[in-house]
Amino acid sequence: MSLRFDAVNKLTGDTDRFSVDTPAKISAIFGENVFTLKTAREFLSNEAYKSLAASIKDAKRVDRSVANQIATGMRAWAESKGVTHFTHWFQPLSGTTAEKHDSFFTLKSDGMPIEEFDSAALIQQEPDASSFPSGGLRATFEARGYTAWDPSSPAFIMEIGHGKTLCIPTIFVSYTGESLDYKAPLLKALEALNKAAVDVCNFFDKNISRVTATLGWEQEYFVIDEGLANGRPDIILTGRTVFGASPAKGQQLEDHYFGSIPERVYAFMRDFENEAYKLGIPLRARHNEVAPSQFECAPIFEDVNLAVDHNTLLMDIMDRVARRHNLRVLLHEKPFAGINGSGKHNNWSMATDTGVNLLAPGKTPKTNLMFLTFFVNTIKAVHDYADILRAAIASAPNDHRLGANEAPPAILSVFIGEYLSNVLSDIETRVGEKFDEQDEAILKLDLHRSIPELMLDNTDRNRTSPFAFTGNKFEFRAVGSSANCANAMIALNTIMAETLKHFKKDVDALMDKGDKKEIAIMHVIQKYIAESKNILFEGDNYSQEWHHEAERRGLPNVPTTPLALDAMVSEKAKKLFESNKVYTHEEIEARHEIELEKYIKKVQIEARVMGDLALNHIIPSVVEYQNVLIENIRGLKEAGLPESLYASQLEILKRISRHLQEVYTKVNELIEHRKIANNMTDIRTKAIAYCSDVKEKFFDDIRYHADKLETLVNDDNWTLPKYRELLFLR
Repeated sequence: MSLRFDAVNKLTGDTDRFSVDTPAKISAIFGENVFTLKTAREFLSNEAYKSLAASIKDAKRVDRSVANQIATGMRAWAESKGVTHFTHWFQPLSGTTAEKHDSFFTLKSDGMPIEEFDSAALIQQEPDASSFPSGGLRATFEARGYTAWDPSSPAFIMEIGHGKTLCIPTIFVSYTGESLDYKAPLLKALEALNKAAVDVCNFFDKNISRVTATLGWEQEYFVIDEGLANGRPDIILTGRTVFGASPAKGQQLEDHYFGSIPERVYAFMRDFENEAYKLGIPLRARHNEVAPSQFECAPIFEDVNLAVDHNTLLMDIMDRVARRHNLRVLLHEKPFAGINGSGKHNNWSMATDTGVNLLAPGKTPKTNLMFLTFFVNTIKAVHDYADILRAAIASAPNDHRLGANEAPPAILSVFIGEYLSNVLSDIETRVGEKFDEQDEAILKLDLHRSIPELMLDNTDRNRTSPFAFTGNKFEFRAVGSSANCANAMIALNTIMAETLKHFKKDVDALMDKGDKKEIAIMHVIQKYIAESKNILFEGDNYSQEWHHEAERRGLPNVPTTPLALDAMVSEKAKKLFESNKVYTHEEIEARHEIELEKYIKKVQIEARVMGDLALNHIIPSVVEYQNVLIENIRGLKEAGLPESLYASQLEILKRISRHLQEVYTKVNELIEHRKIANNMTDIRTKAIAYCSDVKEKFFDDIRYHADKLETLVNDDNWTLPKYRELLFLR
């Protein structure tokens, strides 16, 4: 019996129900496995507690003189919860998290066994870094790398089965100090934004001393039965189906979105949510998404660094908990053809230490002007650096999704709604006029009252925009579901910092010429609106007309990752990241190479999987069915029946044979083109070859013929689980 039928039989015969213990109140377990400041207050001295609290609040390093006290208190807390090991938890450029567990246990020089965890172990570790991506920053034999504690993201206890490990979030750098992870440059980008935003905020309020970027992500994912997944080598090795004929029913009835959550998936959701709550991940929403077997979860907003850590951690939790329920979570951007893929909308804003959301319209002329300042600067940043934002979301998986008529296109545009479009247009058209401090039309816009009501409609009306204003935040919708949010957040916060620096410089220049502050601000806002209005688009981003219009406006449209990544190493990008101290020149070049390598390897794996499935699964199944047809035709012919009575069998046999020959021929051509690409030494040229000469030239074509065979071959002969089973059997 094939894995397919074995899995289906087990699934349909399984009457077990998974039991999940859910607390009466989420608040009763929230953060119980996190070394929060509240927990630290209990386990640390006043001196150590104040030092830790100050480092978190002001993003400063922990005083080494008290670090040992913090380490001792952290170990005492962890041991009180049954922890025996610790690890520095970091996010290398491989796209997954990394950890090396060490025990508290050690032997002293006299052989005495004790538990120990000191400041040296807390603050810094030296993992073997030779096998992590470095983009040529270091030779393989140079294995030294360092992890360094990030106090702004609290330590937590990871429970896996009956084991518990203390995890300390860290950055990861090379021996010579270059960043080898996502967290280090993210922290630098956030600090660059803080400095630039505070300088601009002080135009309006001198009491503002810190600005924090905030993020609320929306994680989309598919859930399928693990037995069925195991019958699909493509799902196991690539996270998506490289073949699969569309079932009679997909998402056309629109009956899955916000529908009743299936019981088995509901149990899984409650289980992973409980684990997330213990780790301080503030999940708030869960629901069915548009495609069958697709779902979404979303948390409450947090500061960007912590939100990125929590999303990365959650993806690991979801995968692990799903296996407990004999399920498989698919985080790939496009696991199934013909239905919606998955994204990870990044809802981004900025908040001051005085409690103001800088992207929320105000109640007074001054707060309205501050809102307009940051609102327009965001639009200007996206306009000026659209290519860099596109590069930040570029990946082989996301290429399957962007522009596929169910996700934002590769063209970056900004949606702000009709009301705000009119506001900006009104400001722009006042060219040559002098603004008055008491100008009712500008400084006293009734934004606070009008926007909340209008934005409810605007947000719902244009789900096609890749970057949309949704009332008090911008929603970056083009981020892929499997991506680390840090990539998009590094780019977005850096371009915002750069734009705000120029804004302050421009305003200061006008004030030096004698303009009053508010008037100078309005003139610069007017200038920025005129310079960036081409990025604003209120229509259907999926339409072909928009592609033509975007080209007319001069907006970049780069649909494939290898070419999109060119923006990472442009002179503009180097100047941007180096001037804001986010990346060095060497780090930019290295990350470009790493992203190209990842693209090549992922497409290469998919190509190999296609060959394996075609040659070892599909063709044998088809030949077996061909033999059945041949025997049937031979028998009818020998019985003396006229050919007209078995013409249908002959036609089926001919069609099967044509598609079979096409699959076989094109798979072999694919293999040859892959070999040619593998011999290329220039990594960019190699990535482009894998994109155009391997993926684009063969993937869809081979799939077309393979999927046709699936619809022609007897169901009993087809060994691969079909879409109707993967998407609808639970």
